[in-house]
Amino acid sequence: MNATEFQLIRQELLKTQKQMSELLGISLKAVQSFEQGWRIIPPYVERQALFLLSLKMETQERSGSCWEIRRCPPDVREICPAWEFKSGHLCWFINGTVCQGKPRGRWSEKMVLCRKCEVFVSFMKHWGLYPMHRGAQRRKKKIDNKS
Repeated sequence: MNATEFQLIRQELLKTQKQMSELLGISLKAVQSFEQGWRIIPPYVERQALFLLSLKMETQERSGSCWEIRRCPPDVREICPAWEFKSGHLCWFINGTVCQGKPRGRWSEKMVLCRKCEVFVSFMKHWGLYPMHRGAQRRKKKIDNKS
């Protein structure tokens, strides 16, 4: 996650920097540093911010289940936590999901795949946060102009 994505997520959640720091259990200085690009956003902060954003989506706005979109065979579905917890729209959030044939446990390893996957990409596009999506660029310009 980069500084722009973090700032846009905070704004979508309608939180001030102080409120975001309290919500994530981190310091105000950390939020400010993340948004300025002075500090790398740790995986636990990225994960929590994305999860909170996902909770703002209405059921009808969510993409289909990952196992349907990715056409996972039944033997893969049965060992995948996303299937077990019936959370195919949150597969990117759940560690241990079976992506490309093997379980992905570490968040950083998993997110490399997720950022290329249509399930996560559609989630990010919904919020105008997909890096190649023009909406994210337009919204960044709005933020820069307001500063």
